[in-house]
Amino acid sequence: MIFYRIYQFLIMMPLLLVATFIAATLTIIGSVAGFGRTMGYWPGRIWARVFCLLSWVKVEVRGRENIDPSTSYVFVANHQGAYDIFAIYGYLGHNFRWMMKKSLEKIPLVGYSCRAAGHIYVDNSSPSAVRATMEDAEKQLAGGMSVVVFPEGARTRDGRMHAFRRGAYSLAVEFGLPVVPVTIDGAFKVMPRNARLPRPGRIILTIHKPIAPGPGGRHELSELMARSAQAIESALPPENRPKN
Repeated sequence: MIFYRIYQFLIMMPLLLVATFIAATLTIIGSVAGFGRTMGYWPGRIWARVFCLLSWVKVEVRGRENIDPSTSYVFVANHQGAYDIFAIYGYLGHNFRWMMKKSLEKIPLVGYSCRAAGHIYVDNSSPSAVRATMEDAEKQLAGGMSVVVFPEGARTRDGRMHAFRRGAYSLAVEFGLPVVPVTIDGAFKVMPRNARLPRPGRIILTIHKPIAPGPGGRHELSELMARSAQAIESALPPENRPKN
């Protein structure tokens, strides 16, 4: 472990800073040049894979055959830790945009690159801000894009999956999009919420079958939330499932 910590400080972290700068810069330039659909995704995907590789984190994907690259989805996933982002971004294999906290926009360079790429900052400060968030999301979805949301709203503190928030499903309900539950297993062991540095490990990403809208292209919200939570929980070990 001492060798790994030395490696992190002397090799991994400097390389990741360089990779972050390059990915953010390419994203900004490509998006401003009019290639946002491609450059808003691929630099970030490669960056996320580099993060996992340099951290000695292996990601295994199960169920990728359940999704169609040409279909727009709302992906909903449990939120175990910081490496959830790298696992999904790097290995989901489907072009998408994040729905992320407004506060993340303040991160130097990265925040601006996310805005340029079309990622959606969620602002709940006022009714008008919420409407603006929905309008941004509608623009992305109208172009055939997918979005990824963490319905728990924040990373778990104890490793267990916690209650999902209704607002995370608003886009699926509003636009009648299929919802794809995604289970993240292992990210809590790699880097829990209170950790400052990751540990080597394995993350399993399980992509479940889409939940299609019902008659008339509409979802029933409570049923949608229950079905997606049940699917995500089904691929978690007992110690990471919600407490009864």
